[in-house]
Amino acid sequence: MSETRFGAGTSRAEALKLLVERFRRSELDDPSREARLTLCAAANLPQAALIAEPDSLLGGAAARLEEYAVRRLSGEPLSKIVGRREFWGLALSISPDVLDPRPETETIVEAAVALFAGRRQERLCVLDLGVGSGALLCALLREFLNARGLGVDISAAAAEVARRNTLACDLDGRAEIRVGSWTDGVVGPFDLIVSNPPYVRTSEVDSLAREVRHFDPRLALDGGIDGLDAYRAIFPQAARLLAPDGWLLVEIDAGQAGAVLAIAAKAGFLERSTHRDLAGRERVVAARSLRTALGQRNHERDNRHERVIAPD
Repeated sequence: MSETRFGAGTSRAEALKLLVERFRRSELDDPSREARLTLCAAANLPQAALIAEPDSLLGGAAARLEEYAVRRLSGEPLSKIVGRREFWGLALSISPDVLDPRPETETIVEAAVALFAGRRQERLCVLDLGVGSGALLCALLREFLNARGLGVDISAAAAEVARRNTLACDLDGRAEIRVGSWTDGVVGPFDLIVSNPPYVRTSEVDSLAREVRHFDPRLALDGGIDGLDAYRAIFPQAARLLAPDGWLLVEIDAGQAGAVLAIAAKAGFLERSTHRDLAGRERVVAARSLRTALGQRNHERDNRHERVIAPD
C-alpha cells in the first residue's frame, strides 16, 4: 500500500493526522508525540504553532517532512535526522560518528556539580575520555566557568564533532580536543575525569533498540565480552592523572555497579560510590583520588589513636 505524500498545499493539521497514521503502523512507541516532533522539526516550528495555526500550509517544508518521515520510519532517531540534540540545556550538533547523548548521561554532570559544590569558581582541570560529541565536556565547562578541559576520542570524526560543539558553545579558549586512545600521551593532573565509555556486551549489541544499533557507532557501544573492557583501561590510567581531591566519574549500565566498583578498588581507589539517575538506577560510579582518600584514612586513623591515648 503506497503512503500518502505531503504537498505544499497540505495544512499542518492534515499533515499531523497523516503522520500519526503512518507512525501508528510502525514500531514507534508514541506515534502522536513522534508526529508532532517530526512535523515541528521539518517545518521549523514550535509545538504551540500546531495549535495556534493548524490551517497554515506546509509550503516548502512538505518535501523535507516527507524525507524526515521516511527516515524516522526506518528507525533513525529524530536527533540524528536533524543533526542536533539538547543536552544540559545546550543545543549540540551530532552526527552518525558520535553517540547520541541521552538524558541519563546528565547524571555525570549532576554528580560533578554536587561533588565540587564548594569549588565552582576554581580553575579546575577536566578530562573527558571518549569525548564523542563533547556533550559532557561542554556541559561541565559551562557549569565551572573558570575550568579548562581536554577531550580525547579515538575517532577523528567524533573529535571533529566535539570541536564544532566547543566552538558553538563559546568554549574554544577553554577546551582542547585530541584524537587518541584513552589517556595515551595525556599528562595530568586533573581535578575531574569523566567518561561515558562503551559498556554493552558484544553479544548484546545486535539486540539493542534499532535506534541505537543502527544509528550509533558500534565503537561507542561495544564494551567487550562482559562490557567492562573500557573500565579496566580507564581506572588504572585515571589513578595516575587525578589531582589530590580529584574525582573520576564514569557512566555504567544497569547491573554493572558492583563489577565497576570492584575494578575501582583493584585500581587502588579507596573511596567509591554510585549515583542514581532520575529513574532510580545506579548510573554513575564515582571514585576519589588515591592520594586524598589515603591521606584522609591516615588522618582519621591518627585522630582515633590520639583520642585513645589522650589523658582524661
